[in-house]
Amino acid sequence: MVKDTVKAQEFRVPFRDVDMNGEMFRSAYVVRAEEAVTEFWRKRKVKDGDPFFIVGKITCTFHAPVKLGELVKTEVGISKIGGKSAGFLVRMLRAGEAVAEAEVVWTASDPESREPVALPEELRDWLYQYLD
Repeated sequence: MVKDTVKAQEFRVPFRDVDMNGEMFRSAYVVRAEEAVTEFWRKRKVKDGDPFFIVGKITCTFHAPVKLGELVKTEVGISKIGGKSAGFLVRMLRAGEAVAEAEVVWTASDPESREPVALPEELRDWLYQYLD
């Protein structure tokens, strides 16, 4: 597996993302997971023939709440590569302790019809280097 800055980012929990107890809203974990996947994906140059991606599923498992002002590190890896989809596993850590894991599954689609299409071989090869 490749270890690099493509996979990891950090954020500090802002006031807008916390409830009256100072804990991050559960929905904010999903938002942060999607941001991490977007940043991970942004590191890859767009290729001719790349499909359009649609989010097919998001799941999140919570281990420990994070609070206002805490620093959280996100690490992105590929959880699965299917014929027409890719799953991204986003781990969220506070001082090395797991606080949440989210899986975001993208389905490859035709840009115009939005019908599912096969992942291009070059794209599959790129994703495999990040397979967990």
